[in-house]
Amino acid sequence: MPDTLTAKGRATRARIVEGAAEVLREQGLAATLDDIRAHTGTSKSQLFHYFPDGKDQLLLAVAQFEADRVLADQQPHLGRLDSWDSWHRWRDVVVERYERQGDTCPLGALFLQVGRQRPGARAIVTELMRQWQHQLAEGMRALQAGGLVSAALDVDRTAAALLAGIQGGVSIMMSTGDSAHLRAALDTGIEHLRTAAR
Repeated sequence: MPDTLTAKGRATRARIVEGAAEVLREQGLAATLDDIRAHTGTSKSQLFHYFPDGKDQLLLAVAQFEADRVLADQQPHLGRLDSWDSWHRWRDVVVERYERQGDTCPLGALFLQVGRQRPGARAIVTELMRQWQHQLAEGMRALQAGGLVSAALDVDRTAAALLAGIQGGVSIMMSTGDSAHLRAALDTGIEHLRTAAR
């Protein structure tokens, strides 16, 4: 639908999605469409105009919004991983983001509600991980181009391993409230890159 909307319609839909994300962060999945309508100042007919399939469609839109935030919160550092300083700045931003988020993951909670096996939900996660891994790999290629890392490094495999470490660290942190594993995954991943230096 967003492609068929006017500029005003896209802005209204985006406002509803952002407002719904705020409500869900505050109230969790117990939030109702009435809660979202009240928060966003949206009528029932307006809500169903933009989300004709109801709450699950809105939740998928919010999931996409939250997925986009994962990468946006890491910028501009994630897009500038061309020096060791930039890698350490990015590392600090990632740790800070997830420590600020705490022991709840809005994206994970949304997928529990709409079902990870739904094609729309799976596509959102798959694309998020693809983009994240691609940007990490591009950062490693930038190190190679600068002569800081061996040209023999398999950047795609190394980026995949680093992303897996981050996700594992985040999962443990949400279970324990301790970011030590996330910090260790990031530090070890960056140290691995340093050992691959020329």
